[in-house]
Amino acid sequence: MFKISEKRNWFFAFSLLIIIPGIVSLFLWGLRLGADFSGGTLLEVKFSKPVEKEKIVEVGKKNHLDLTLQPTGKNSFNIRTKPLDDKQDKKLLEDLDKTLGGAEQIRIETIGPTIGRELLTNSLKALVIAALAIVFYIAWAFRSVPKPASSWRFGITAVITLLHDVLVLVGVFSILGHFLNVEVDSLFVTAVLTVIGFSVHDTIVIFDRIRENLNKASFKTFEETVDHSIMQTIGRSLNTSMTVILVLTALLLFGGTSIRWFVAALLIGIISGTYSSIFNAAPLLVVWQNFIERGANKKSKQ
Repeated sequence: MFKISEKRNWFFAFSLLIIIPGIVSLFLWGLRLGADFSGGTLLEVKFSKPVEKEKIVEVGKKNHLDLTLQPTGKNSFNIRTKPLDDKQDKKLLEDLDKTLGGAEQIRIETIGPTIGRELLTNSLKALVIAALAIVFYIAWAFRSVPKPASSWRFGITAVITLLHDVLVLVGVFSILGHFLNVEVDSLFVTAVLTVIGFSVHDTIVIFDRIRENLNKASFKTFEETVDHSIMQTIGRSLNTSMTVILVLTALLLFGGTSIRWFVAALLIGIISGTYSSIFNAAPLLVVWQNFIERGANKKSKQ
């Protein structure tokens, strides 16, 4: 039987290889915050013919506006700028139509900077509360796990795994934001919370099987129990994830442009969550358990 925990260092190294570029990107460039968080006006404008981005930016400069553009479809763009009133919006649209021809405003959203900061703060609070709730819930749910295993270690390990998935997702969007001007908004937070829930589900399935096998006491070591539990549940985890991935891939290819990056975030997060639940969560539990047992053995020999 292939023993995943024996190869854990390779899996941990692969995770670091994926996470580190994103962390570097976050330190260098951060996230490109959408109007939901930073405040401002978001316009979606469709042109009747192909238009160069530079010409749209030039029109913005004539109106003393710094425009950030993101293509959303054929000849259409999301245009982000500082908060605009009705007069400024009308003037910008008229100039775009006069200079480039056939400019039609599809939608407009304006959020003040105070509301944006409040949304950002509340989003971070939601992530922290979700992580703490998961630790306490898993610790309570796994309270019957036999010693020397600890239910708290199960809960904390699950959250460490979640941090892996969040870092992967946030890091990828930091890179996309720098090179493709992809912004994060309230939908992105929804995607992160959804990924957390899905990843915890996969992790709990494996952890629950570990608990059952520990109670049976049919294996010599904790590591053997974990390896056997992973192999018992890996088929279910992969099959469940694959059905979701297929649906999200179809949405990404054929869905509307307004949800494209939301779907992309879900797709990245669920792939990462499936990987981390199988190849990081349980092996990390083994590392922690081995560390505790080595410490106990040293004390007993003294």
